[in-house]
Amino acid sequence: MDIDVIVRGTGRFVPERVLTNDDFAQVVETSDEWITARTGIKIRHFVSPGETNSLMAAAAARQALEMAGAEPSDVELIIVPTVTAERIFPATASIVQARLGATKAACLDMVAACSGFIYALSAATAWLRSGEYKNALVIGSEVMSALENFTDRNVCVLFGDAAAAVYLQAEPRADRERGVLHFDLGSDGTLVPLLYQKAGGSAHPPTFTTVLNEEHFITMQGQEVFKRAVRKMDETARTVVAKAGHTPDEIDWFIAHQANSRIVEAAGRRLGVPPEKVPINIDHFGNTTSASIPLLLDELNREGKLKAGHKVVLFAFGAGLTWASAYLVWGD
Repeated sequence: MDIDVIVRGTGRFVPERVLTNDDFAQVVETSDEWITARTGIKIRHFVSPGETNSLMAAAAARQALEMAGAEPSDVELIIVPTVTAERIFPATASIVQARLGATKAACLDMVAACSGFIYALSAATAWLRSGEYKNALVIGSEVMSALENFTDRNVCVLFGDAAAAVYLQAEPRADRERGVLHFDLGSDGTLVPLLYQKAGGSAHPPTFTTVLNEEHFITMQGQEVFKRAVRKMDETARTVVAKAGHTPDEIDWFIAHQANSRIVEAAGRRLGVPPEKVPINIDHFGNTTSASIPLLLDELNREGKLKAGHKVVLFAFGAGLTWASAYLVWGD
């Protein structure tokens, strides 16, 4: 069908509780200087008691709906990409649906780690283009603090909690380039051991032993992930730009997953674009996994930096290992 898929609203929820680098220096051998130099992170936000994944996701969704002038009763599809679902089942998206009162929405979660938002955006776009649904909420929401080992200084300082959403709407095809247009998705499952959570699933269900052995926390080989992330983020961004029939210098914004400021900066250099086209906000949020791209998208949108007609590339890399990119033209 001849349909454009337009981002009509963005929103976010960031917990009020803040942890600084100096806070981490009280519990592990680290310092503000060490963390800042290696990650670019200065602060990150953690949930407080009573703040859950679905609560954050619903709050972000309400902002996106308000911006779009839509009501929860209008929503036809909700996808929540997350690695920190509230339960193994049901889907966190179903809990979000109940919080919103979006009674007619189909609901599902997706797991592609830090690439999850783009994977979910791709799925939602395909459904809307098919004519099956007229609109969708895609909400990256993570409580990464639940998976952190606060004795591992290489991992615990990296992550933050947050949720961010986009509201997509299917509209008749225009006579110009607009909306969400192209994707590149990929994975290499042979590299699962580089970044994973060992226990908690059906292969290693929770037991006294898995808890005692700290198998429910994030396990990461940081240097190996770093090397692959820089290369693959460059490759997937170039692929989706080529699909769109453009070159990197013609793109207005490259919105990267905020894993580490050095990764984002290196990806920008490889693409040959100026730093101002590759914004960074990891300094005040940390790595929020599937929430990081929509969080930055909402920040740029609310600051008025995203203008109608701007060419935007989203790109990410995460556990799996997965990678993903999307090309869209902002506004009408």
